[in-house]
Amino acid sequence: MSVSHQVFFHAGTSTVTYLVWDEATREAAIIDPVLDYEPKSATVTTTFADQVLAAVRSRNLTLRYLLETHAHADHLSAAHYLRGLTGAPVVIGEHITAVQAHFAPLFEADDVVADGSAFDRLVADGETLPLGGAAIEVMHTPGHTAACVTYLIGGAAYVGDTLFMPDYGTARTDFPGGDAAALYASIQRILALPPETRIFVGHDYLPEGRETFAWESTVAEQTAKNLHIGGGVTAADFIARREARDATLAPPLLILPSLQVNIRAGALPPASERGGVFLKLPVKAPPGLV
Repeated sequence: MSVSHQVFFHAGTSTVTYLVWDEATREAAIIDPVLDYEPKSATVTTTFADQVLAAVRSRNLTLRYLLETHAHADHLSAAHYLRGLTGAPVVIGEHITAVQAHFAPLFEADDVVADGSAFDRLVADGETLPLGGAAIEVMHTPGHTAACVTYLIGGAAYVGDTLFMPDYGTARTDFPGGDAAALYASIQRILALPPETRIFVGHDYLPEGRETFAWESTVAEQTAKNLHIGGGVTAADFIARREARDATLAPPLLILPSLQVNIRAGALPPASERGGVFLKLPVKAPPGLV
């Protein structure tokens, strides 16, 4: 069994998208595809997603899955767009229903039913999906959000936002459904994998002192060197440090447009009666202004 992948880095959101395939059968999956979104003009384009799809075609691959590690708060997912072009199902962890239940009312998204039906397949911890002669194993790794999953494929762990590069640390846990204790437990499950397991992260934000973007490490490297979790940090210390850091962080730039699209599996909201498509901004304001 031989599994290969190609990496695509979306500079605008520092997101890493992965195209993974089984060499023997050419069956493939895309992990965390991205739509281009320009917030000042609210313009959506598909240049990045088209580049990933072009690689699928140039390598003569058959796309079997569009895998989401979670409902992202920092970029719009291209899963719905790619599903429409390829017929590949959109897969996400089964706890996406909790995320939908929280955010659909916030955006008054009456078209979103909090049952995961916007997606094609909800997967549970320990479930496996066939990928030619390989397998995709699902590991539920909550903490950043309640619905985060890690995909284990061919000796590699695609961890989404749970872990970053060792010199950057770990995911924030201050989003609704986030939990620092749960994140610690999830990371311990990942670090219990064989030390040589390759870890591929969902983002890279250059820390001070590094000038080149990176996305690959190993379990051994994360265990020894991760800024937040390495060197045997206790759960209590990790939780205290993580929550203190989270208290200083501003919301992601694209959190409001991203979440209302991503709870729809990457689809834009339905058009209005006049044909316009609108993203909502829930405004916090004193009563006298409303």
